[in-house]
Amino acid sequence: MADHSIRGKTVIIAGGAKNLGGLIARDLAAHGAKAIAIHYNSPGAKADAEATVAAIKSAGAEGVAFQADLTTADAMEKLFADAVAAVGRPDIAINTVGKVLKKPIVDISEAEYDEMSAVNAKAAFFFLKQAGRHVRDNGKICTLVTSLLGAFTPFYSSYAGTKAPVEHFTRAASKEFGERGISVTAIGPGPMDTPFFYPAEGADAVAYHKTAAALSNFSKTGLTDIEDIVPYIRFMVSEGWWMTGQTILVNGGYTTK
Repeated sequence: MADHSIRGKTVIIAGGAKNLGGLIARDLAAHGAKAIAIHYNSPGAKADAEATVAAIKSAGAEGVAFQADLTTADAMEKLFADAVAAVGRPDIAINTVGKVLKKPIVDISEAEYDEMSAVNAKAAFFFLKQAGRHVRDNGKICTLVTSLLGAFTPFYSSYAGTKAPVEHFTRAASKEFGERGISVTAIGPGPMDTPFFYPAEGADAVAYHKTAAALSNFSKTGLTDIEDIVPYIRFMVSEGWWMTGQTILVNGGYTTK
């Protein structure tokens, strides 16, 4: 019978230097992961990546970090090759990479659309491709999407719209990789209290989001706290393996489908 615990497992996390990705890395190390390879996008995140690697090592796991722009297939292939060379084939692969743009459709340029598509959809597709090639049998793959996939709202067309394909990628990958015992899921948090959220929002929008969830009054900030998402990620890449091909919105009652 396959071992679905975290203990002794090797992990790769795209976007694993800080915010939610960094907390996931620390959490999995604390739960007994053997080795964790994290990715960060820009040189400006190097200090965060180094701090996360230090925390991973302090928890008793091996930790390494790689910097890359993952919007090309070649870059994604190299990330996995470098991670495998450093820590071995992953048992768990998690992609937290994403980019937000809040803007009316009529104001979105072709360059902006192309960038959103590259970060949110293309990178996710090629992450799944490389995970399918490298993740061990009975492994786990999870991608971060957004609870806006369950919303009827303006201004987020290029964000939710370029995250939406990940649902279809997840379903297809779950069928294709299932014969190897690999589960594939997507988690859609609500608006999260991270620096990723605030630059796209005005004061009125922030105030609205802080009251929009059914459980907003019981959150530290009214928003989705990253500490509330981590246990779901941990579950989906361990004992929750029997759920596969699904997109799960975790948002305190912010949106649903």
